[in-house]
Amino acid sequence: MIKKLITLLTISLIILACSSSSDEDSGGEMPDNNFDRTALLSNIADNIIIPAFQDLQTEISILDVARGNFINDMSQSNLDALSTAWLNAYKTWQHVEMFNLGEAENLGGGAFGFVSFFNIYPVTVADIENGAATGNYDLNTPNYHDAQGFPALDFLIHGVVTGDTNPIDKFTTNTNADGYVTYITNVIAQIQTLNNRILNNWENTYRDTFVGDTSNGLNSSLNKLVNDFIFYYEKGFRANKFGIPAGNFSNETLPEKVEAFYKQDISKELAIEGLQAIENLFNGRAYGSNATGESFKTYLEFLERDDIVTSINDQLAIVRTEINNLDDNFYQQIMSDNIQMTTTYDVIQTVVPLLKIDMAQAFNVTIDFVDADGD
Repeated sequence: MIKKLITLLTISLIILACSSSSDEDSGGEMPDNNFDRTALLSNIADNIIIPAFQDLQTEISILDVARGNFINDMSQSNLDALSTAWLNAYKTWQHVEMFNLGEAENLGGGAFGFVSFFNIYPVTVADIENGAATGNYDLNTPNYHDAQGFPALDFLIHGVVTGDTNPIDKFTTNTNADGYVTYITNVIAQIQTLNNRILNNWENTYRDTFVGDTSNGLNSSLNKLVNDFIFYYEKGFRANKFGIPAGNFSNETLPEKVEAFYKQDISKELAIEGLQAIENLFNGRAYGSNATGESFKTYLEFLERDDIVTSINDQLAIVRTEINNLDDNFYQQIMSDNIQMTTTYDVIQTVVPLLKIDMAQAFNVTIDFVDADGD
């Protein structure tokens, strides 16, 4: 009898071990529970992602009208109006940058997907100048990822080209003035076309695909959404806006790598928009509204991990305070007091393990990217 019990116990342990191994091998699958993932995905698609892309399309259209007005009358006031339209569109962009899903992911920009066509900075001025001089450029090629989008418009509207004195000179007195007019027209047409493709994809087919995929696997909608969210927090927000220009990943400060380098005084404004987008997604807050729905927050609460929710929201509030203490102009902040900039980076970094370890483990999500900048 004892031998039989030992044999039975041994078999049970083997089965348990094999079962555990199998679960680990399939790692990354979310817990199979009764949480309503359809409600979460619907809220995020219908009330956050699609309205933000719709608003961006509206702002880009306004930007294009301002471009047309400027070309018809190249006055400083019309250039200023073009700058305002660019800023409004750029602020809206901060609310879609993390959603590298559907057509956005298919646009062929490598790991950065559609971001490659909208917001790679610092911009390569030499490529723009060469393009304006020769007309020989293709914005669809990877070589021009760093010479288009909002950073390229920043240079064209606010920057001064070689040999000129003022930003407006490149469109009026410069030898290649016609080339610059064509270049800015092509850059705006590019972001308008690409955003329209992404929006049409969401509105016509991808929304239902996204919401309908409530599976637990690595390529499920929720898994990809969580990964995109954390990737944006680490790379697009933490590293690009703060860490890289402050010198956290180099032996020296790199203030010329701040976002919107040529406008400069809007660094903090763009960063706050990015932070707002992060808080909105985590808490399920609708774009342009205070209404909330199912979200990462409510999923964690369902899993009885209110402690993670509290920690993330409390720390994000501290991040906001730190950012608000910075100069509006991050270039100036780095030049005058980079310690405050790196201190802000450190505060931002404290949220990374909360998202990347605590939240991801609670969801049983496998992080599918490597942070090249280091943690």
